[in-house]
Amino acid sequence: MAYSDFTLSRVRDDLGLTIVYKSDVFASSVAIEPSALLSEMLVEFVPLGLAINSEKSRSEFIIAPILAEVRRHLKSQISLFSGKDFSVDAEKGLTGRCDFLLAATPDLMQITAPVVTIVEAKNEDVIGVLGQCLAEMVAAQIFNQKAHENIPVIYGVVTSGSVWRFLKLEQSLATVDLTEYYIDRVEKILGVLIGAIQPSMKP
Repeated sequence: MAYSDFTLSRVRDDLGLTIVYKSDVFASSVAIEPSALLSEMLVEFVPLGLAINSEKSRSEFIIAPILAEVRRHLKSQISLFSGKDFSVDAEKGLTGRCDFLLAATPDLMQITAPVVTIVEAKNEDVIGVLGQCLAEMVAAQIFNQKAHENIPVIYGVVTSGSVWRFLKLEQSLATVDLTEYYIDRVEKILGVLIGAIQPSMKP
């Protein structure tokens, strides 16, 4: 069993999560204007990524530049991992690779203090990967507990590149934001991501 095998019901039953659904959970996040570089990249790359319309193209042309912008905005004091193995608890099925992961330290060689897990939607089915994302969030929570990292809230993202949905996990309570954020409002996407990881950054 791996992260991709988890559905919402399996996360609830096997991992003991209580899942609630609310709108505008991250509405108070402050919008962050993208850099000129990211704006130029998105003007050119979003149409390309959407036209090719594969998970790889959306990952490379849309998702990765936005996550790299988060790291740039935070002065490279966080780390960004792509396709990294993040096997945490085989007995619980929490094994496999994360599409992307943001951690609250600048260490690029190994994962420490994971805060945000990002899952690419398969066939643009954002809803279909919510269970996978929640499983990865539980793994991040367990990872931090084992490392004695005091990170009370873990965040998750499911995205097709053009559509972004956000989640958060506090102990065993998972909140799924019903609000969708679209790529034409990238300043809001950046605001949610930066607001999620900034409080956990090491001084």
